[in-house]
Amino acid sequence: MGKIGRNHPCPCGSGKKYKHCCLPGQQAGTPGSPINQMRGSLMAAIEKVQGKAAAREASFLELGVFLLYSDHQGDAWLLEVTDSDVVQIARAGEHLEVPIDENPETIAINFSHTFAIRDRQLVLTAYADQAETVLGLAPTQQIHAAIRRLYKRYPKDMLERLHLERGEGDAAA
Repeated sequence: MGKIGRNHPCPCGSGKKYKHCCLPGQQAGTPGSPINQMRGSLMAAIEKVQGKAAAREASFLELGVFLLYSDHQGDAWLLEVTDSDVVQIARAGEHLEVPIDENPETIAINFSHTFAIRDRQLVLTAYADQAETVLGLAPTQQIHAAIRRLYKRYPKDMLERLHLERGEGDAAA
């Protein structure tokens, strides 16, 4: 990840400028890097959406380049916008293990599918066999609007710096 300018959006996904968010804590010697803060925020968001799925409640959260949602059938998904990756985090109200590879410098998630919005529907394509699935209960309009906001809010070069080279089915943020 390149150097973050004081006036760039904070990499933790808060939507604030870096100088008004994580920079003061780093300068004061507060433990925790922006990556660790993002990991904590991401895991908290995942747990919140999994809880909504268990309660069979629809929910939608935005966290930086990540979108999370649950539906009334108890399914929940984690989407990564810049690479159009997705992984299921709850099925029929049951929490699924989130495939996150922990290390101090990156958040690496083993995504199972890519996603696209076609004909106002969320379409998933599996990495394993290229099989396509349409998620009829997905909040497609909210997802589309969130993607547009993200690309308006953050410069394209900054979004590109959030990712390292990856293998099929793996992404690092």
